Amino acid sequence: QVQLVESGGGLVQAGGSLRLSCAASARTLSNYAMGWFRQAPGKEREFVATISRSGGSTRYADSAEGRFTISRDNAKNSVYLQMNSLKPEDTAVYYCAADFKVSAEATVTSKASYDYWGQGTQVTVSS
Repeated sequence: QVQLVESGGGLVQAGGSLRLSCAASARTLSNYAMGWFRQAPGKEREFVATISRSGGSTRYADSAEGRFTISRDNAKNSVYLQMNSLKPEDTAVYYCAADFKVSAEATVTSKASYDYWGQGTQVTVSS
């Protein structure tokens, strides 16, 4: 069982930045590919970014490419999402998720694949 706790959300003006953190209870977070997803009111939860177990591979949604950066520190059992140039349409609850993977370089964009989810952190971007 892996428990995930997100933090770092808040209210920011358009063009600003936030850094989300996800702390995991697992001692071997390095066994998991990690992802960030978001869900706006009335919308489906959508993929934002994913990072492989090793941290060597990443993938981003088109909406996040060039503005967001996912990273991880396996020694600290943590994953991060640096969000720059934020837009009002980035407003959502952001969730981190963990997916057990054998391959060190596998990345996962499908929310159905993820085994564990955090409770989410609210990000609000004002115009």
